Amino acid sequence: MAKVKYRLNEPRLAPRRTKLEIPGWAGTRVPRVDGSHEQVWHCVPFSEGAQYGIELFYPYDNELHVSTRDGRLVLEGDWGPAPDSGVQWPPFRSFGNEFYTYQLLLDLKVEKGMAIRTEPHPRFYVDRTDTVPIAVPALIRNWWPMVFFCVFKAPAEGRTHVFRPGEPFAQIIVIPEEASFELETMNEEEAAERELQARRIHAARPTLSAGTEWTSSTGTVFDGTYRHLHRAAKEKARQG
Repeated sequence: MAKVKYRLNEPRLAPRRTKLEIPGWAGTRVPRVDGSHEQVWHCVPFSEGAQYGIELFYPYDNELHVSTRDGRLVLEGDWGPAPDSGVQWPPFRSFGNEFYTYQLLLDLKVEKGMAIRTEPHPRFYVDRTDTVPIAVPALIRNWWPMVFFCVFKAPAEGRTHVFRPGEPFAQIIVIPEEASFELETMNEEEAAERELQARRIHAARPTLSAGTEWTSSTGTVFDGTYRHLHRAAKEKARQG
């Protein structure tokens, strides 16, 4: 199993594998039955994508409010006196008026050939308040010994992003250092094989979804076809 090692100067910043918070940012724990309101965790691709990385938590006791007013970035938080360690204080600062930075002082070491990529935390995509910080994607290669800072997109005019104690504010995923692939059109045989697979799934859907179809409170119809195929594929891979 691959290892991701870390060192940090703020224990409360300690990273962990991203988890779905239910109840919480990922929704409420409601069953897949008629009349339930659909939740993002009902979607297997989203759940897998959301839990693919490493989440970072805001480690300070005070809230930070980041706003844009009259075209200018405003950072508001009661930071108190600077620590004796000599680190940048406050750890947030403007990066122009369109972005701002957070001095993480977090070092993640990945194996040779791998890199880390910062991105918004999954809760950003389900937030309805428009207050979740937006981490800007960045690729950090394995030879860089310190992640100095994380860059965030400034909120739109009149909006406010909020960092709260203990809330996740960004996600990191581990990916190959080089994107060594090319885009290529499928040949006729490959395209025919994929089309045949798709038609077989479509034809078998009544069987695959038997007993799992339900209609949400908004009138959206769901079924367990993808979940069943997903479990079968994982079991096949496990058995080799």
